Amino acid sequence: MSNGNERGAAEEAAARAGDGGAGGAARATGGAPGAPRDTVAAVVRQWQAVRPDIDTGPMEVIGRINRCAALLQQAEDAPLRRVGLTRPEFDLLGALRRTGHELTPGELARETFSSGAAVTKRLKQLQERGLVDRRADTRDRRVSHVGLTDAGRDLVDSLLPDQLAYETVVLAGVDEDGQARLSALLGDLLRQLEGRLGLSPGFRG
Repeated sequence: MSNGNERGAAEEAAARAGDGGAGGAARATGGAPGAPRDTVAAVVRQWQAVRPDIDTGPMEVIGRINRCAALLQQAEDAPLRRVGLTRPEFDLLGALRRTGHELTPGELARETFSSGAAVTKRLKQLQERGLVDRRADTRDRRVSHVGLTDAGRDLVDSLLPDQLAYETVVLAGVDEDGQARLSALLGDLLRQLEGRLGLSPGFRG
């Protein structure tokens, strides 16, 4: 077990990692000086202790995004599980509801960032439950068009308010200006990632 002097030396070395000075000290605590520590901050401190030569700055951003996404999805998926839906299935239903018209399986794959095979499998399950309808294209029988049934539309409309209410509670601790800044920063990051992957801005989930 490390004594206090060893821990202090490790933290001092971690603080010098990266750009050093005040910026390095901020990263050593997982954020701004005096900020409450979270689980990612603990992970970052461990890496800084064993690898003080690397800059953990990117980890502090991406790690928190991933952690927040996992926790948010875990909570938001609970209402879906109660009605026997998976998140990818709900995403398909949601894409049909928000676009307001029929979509081909290929369009649904792009809207939900899924493979064609995965979409085909999910649509089959949703159709068996009476939540979507499929019809063949009148000019090309190889192409099908998918639309919501009344039951599918009602299900989406019943679930969406609960999810939005939960998201409102989650963001209650961040003021309006903070939410706007966070939204803008995440939007910038998302556009960069989508640009690198060649994704069309018209197909966002």
